[in-house]
Amino acid sequence: MAGQSCLISNDWICGEYVRTRSQELTDATVQHVWITVASVAIGFVVAFPLALLARRWRSVAGPVLGLTTILYTVPSLAMFSLLLPFFGVSAAVVITGLVLYSLTILVRNIMAGLASVPEEAREAARGMGYGPLRLLFGVELPLALPALMAGLRITTVSTISLTTVGAIVGYGGLGNLVYEGMRSFFKAQVLTASVLCVALAVAADVLLLLVQRLLTPWARGGTKKARKAQKKAQEQARESARGLAHEQAHEQAQEQALDRARQKAGAA
Repeated sequence: MAGQSCLISNDWICGEYVRTRSQELTDATVQHVWITVASVAIGFVVAFPLALLARRWRSVAGPVLGLTTILYTVPSLAMFSLLLPFFGVSAAVVITGLVLYSLTILVRNIMAGLASVPEEAREAARGMGYGPLRLLFGVELPLALPALMAGLRITTVSTISLTTVGAIVGYGGLGNLVYEGMRSFFKAQVLTASVLCVALAVAADVLLLLVQRLLTPWARGGTKKARKAQKKAQEQARESARGLAHEQAHEQAQEQALDRARQKAGAA
């Protein structure tokens, strides 16, 4: 009886609600997760080529950044309402809106990460025969990972938050429970769904942070070994760049000497 009394008295914290509605909470959490994952994944696939185009052609950078910024300023309720005529009442409305919101963060962070790559590293890679694609995926992206992962973390957390607004079309994951609980003033449902949403955001951020640390061991704060490894890599890159420059200067000197020899032979 004591376990059921919290439902009857409509308490904010109610263990009986969690036990009796566990399947409902699980289904809402699963929907919340897959909408978030799909939105972030599609957003990254769209943002990556946009960032490369903006970096390659400066005339494209302004319109791309301006458009993504304008999209980010549109209120979420208005965004989903504008998308309804195109997608109907479906999960596609929520995912499309979240993808558009993610672009401004992802595009800017990808561009910032690529811009932070030392020029010495690029020159060293070109000296070793790296083509544009190999240079991008083998040198630039690994060095740009800290900024890229930071943007991915921000995007994921904000997407988890904005997914709840999808409750207006019935695809808000945990937001559905929050919305229904607020309409009926069901305190336990509102609080439980809200806490789960916050827990999802924290768990996703921690998980992505661990992935970032695994992928970027040289950027781990702190350890003397990591600092030495980073310093050594930078010195090797500089040495390779200087060696390449020396070889190019030597080749130019040889060509000039050959030209002078040919001129003298022609004069003779």
